Amino acid sequence: MRNRILKIIGGAIQAGIDKGQFALDKTPELELEMTKDPTFGDYASNAAMMLASRLKTKPRKIAEDIAANIQDPEGVIEKIEIAGPGFINFFVKPEFWARSLQAIDQAGEDYGKSEMGRKKKVQVEFVSANPTGPLHIGHARGAVIGDVVAGILQAAGYSVFREYYVNNVGNQMNTLGKSVLLRCRELLGEEIEFPAEYYRGDYIRDLARELLAVQGKGLVDNPDAVKVCTEFAAGSIMEGIKDDLGALGVSFDDYFPESELYMNDGLQKVLGELQERDFIYSDGKTLWFRTTKYGDEKDRVVVRENGEPTYFASDLAYHKKKYERGFEEIIDVWGADHHGYIPRMHAGVQAFGYSKESLKIILVQLVNLLREGTPVAMSTRSGEFVTLREVVDEVGRDAARYNFLMRRSDSHLDFDLELAKKQSNENPVYYVQYAHARICSIMRNAAEKEFAVPAFADVDLKRLSLPEEVALIKHLSRYPDIVEGSARSLEPHRFTFYLNELASVFHSYYNKHRVISEDAELSRARLFLAKTIGIVLRNALGLLGVSAPEKM
Repeated sequence: MRNRILKIIGGAIQAGIDKGQFALDKTPELELEMTKDPTFGDYASNAAMMLASRLKTKPRKIAEDIAANIQDPEGVIEKIEIAGPGFINFFVKPEFWARSLQAIDQAGEDYGKSEMGRKKKVQVEFVSANPTGPLHIGHARGAVIGDVVAGILQAAGYSVFREYYVNNVGNQMNTLGKSVLLRCRELLGEEIEFPAEYYRGDYIRDLARELLAVQGKGLVDNPDAVKVCTEFAAGSIMEGIKDDLGALGVSFDDYFPESELYMNDGLQKVLGELQERDFIYSDGKTLWFRTTKYGDEKDRVVVRENGEPTYFASDLAYHKKKYERGFEEIIDVWGADHHGYIPRMHAGVQAFGYSKESLKIILVQLVNLLREGTPVAMSTRSGEFVTLREVVDEVGRDAARYNFLMRRSDSHLDFDLELAKKQSNENPVYYVQYAHARICSIMRNAAEKEFAVPAFADVDLKRLSLPEEVALIKHLSRYPDIVEGSARSLEPHRFTFYLNELASVFHSYYNKHRVISEDAELSRARLFLAKTIGIVLRNALGLLGVSAPEKM
């Protein structure tokens, strides 16, 4: 429906261009929002406000001209109203909303999918935590957001590749190896003074114990002991990370190792190319990238005085390789503390000849873990932080994923463990899943009464006339808009908002009205409506990686 009305508005503007009303070369890209208040129609367009500065005309006059040029051959629009400074509000005829039920029934599990992305190759890189310890709850939120964004983009017609960047070189890896080696020596009876900057979690002691069981006492005398400890620990931790992500329902198409960037002097070649093109310069001690040329507040170091490349240097090489691998758009999911890193990466992308817009960054804010409203400060297992696995094991995959998507990714999130486990309407994921289970119960009840779910042709849509029924139908028909809108904005939280509202309207309707009654014609209509609600609930929950149970 949204695309239909957008096409109608675009046609009206083009008609105005042809008549000489609008001094434009072509119809601009338009916006159309679903209204929250039905008194303002079903959709509202701010096209007149968008055009006002370009046309140097009052937006209300532009809105009037657009409205006058509207052509609606299908007869979709019931009426048009101009509100405020120039909003154009569209009221859709009820029968067109009802027809959307047929589209839902016919498409089934494909309802909501589109070809918007036109198979454009997109890489989504997320989590990418250093393999120096277990994933914590902050990583979990980023993992779910990245995974769901990738799924939404696929549903919108993009060709999506999920990637985890493994930082397996550098000081943090060397420190990991030294940490494990010290614990090995400690386990062998030495008194050890453990440096503050080393990794201290219980998992380091566990790794040391496992390694000693394989290597024996001779390990500590091996001149390559740190390397052996590093490789063993990194490999073991990485396997644990993959296992924990699997428990959360997250998987990747590739785990790209940072070490690959250094093969055949790859990193040096990238830096050399940039230096030849004067994007990198030397002050005699260090090498700097001219990020200020692209709006950054200052130039950034790529090679330190000691000759060691910075993280920025390897990130430049990594992102260049992403484009060379054929990705047309790159999406990085980062912690919100990396906000200041965005300008330099945009500068790097542009230096390589790609558009700034081709690199999109999703920032993920911190999670405040609560238990019945009280902050959870420590993990009982590690003594340092709450791990991803602890949360999944306690509340389950569905509750974990749904809760991580309850707010915008760049907003702080309160995650209450006890609330996430409740089997009541207080728990959002339970509330939504229960709506689906209720529909399945309705279908079982209908089957027991030998009341078959009708085909669309056998349904009298006029019987679905209650305000709640109209609201449900409108909500269902807007689901494709949610998919496309979320894909454009990279905002997966729109799905939980949508599902919470759909479940709320359905539960309210179910509590007031019987689906199967003595009125056979009305029962057929309501049963068909229930079937389509079930389809949309399954499809939306599926994109979130959350199950749609048939019984609860």
